[in-house]
Amino acid sequence: MQKIDWNNTLAAIWRAKYSALKPVRRLDPIGLDQLLGVDMQKQQLVDNTEQFLRGQPANHALLWGARGTGKSSLIKALLNRYGESGLRCVEVNLRDLDDLPEIVDLLDSGDARGYRFILFCDDLTFEPGDDRYKELKTVLAGSLELPPDNVLLYATSNRRHLIPERAEDNQHTRIVGGELHHGDNVEETLSLADRFGLWLSFYPANWDIYLRMVDQHFPDFEGDRTGLHTAAKQFAMLRASHSGRTAQQFYLDYTR
Repeated sequence: MQKIDWNNTLAAIWRAKYSALKPVRRLDPIGLDQLLGVDMQKQQLVDNTEQFLRGQPANHALLWGARGTGKSSLIKALLNRYGESGLRCVEVNLRDLDDLPEIVDLLDSGDARGYRFILFCDDLTFEPGDDRYKELKTVLAGSLELPPDNVLLYATSNRRHLIPERAEDNQHTRIVGGELHHGDNVEETLSLADRFGLWLSFYPANWDIYLRMVDQHFPDFEGDRTGLHTAAKQFAMLRASHSGRTAQQFYLDYTR
């Protein structure tokens, strides 16, 4: 694969087979104003990203919560908003986390030093016995060498602590001197999530927000909008989800 021309490339995906970055040619065009029902989360991530772009201290961010609530879309929208300001994005799949040190080295050298990078890890979760999170800790907090100042990690997950929380893990929790002391397994779980300085929680949209999402997909609809909303609700109830993702799926199903 060719060397990335970051002046003309906003995003890339790590291809572990070739140990190289692949330029993204077709970006999702979603804008920040299209994301409904997440105003607080949106503003906090925008503020953090703008600090990062100004060279000021900024936090790694964990966006966690219900499926289809706009976590990944928010990061894509940030890239569309701030690409002209020097923001770039590199997506790394969960299975390739072992390569994170090499990826960070690439972003901390050559022409890449002139840009600010979001390392984007989507659907980040770890199963018991999976030790790939150790590489993630190094990127988040550094080791002997501090992490580069032009790289932040933004991750999405359905799990607040990224690792499954089991009831038996809490059996060794004790109160000592009035303070709560977790068992080793819980401490290990919390130590990973604690390295994200910004936690943003996402919850399912209510029906009003869901129907506004549907309306975004039908701006020029001239038929019976009440009937359209009824069909959209029925579609959502069959899937037990009324999220932005469901609204998009309804649009694709309705217009086919």
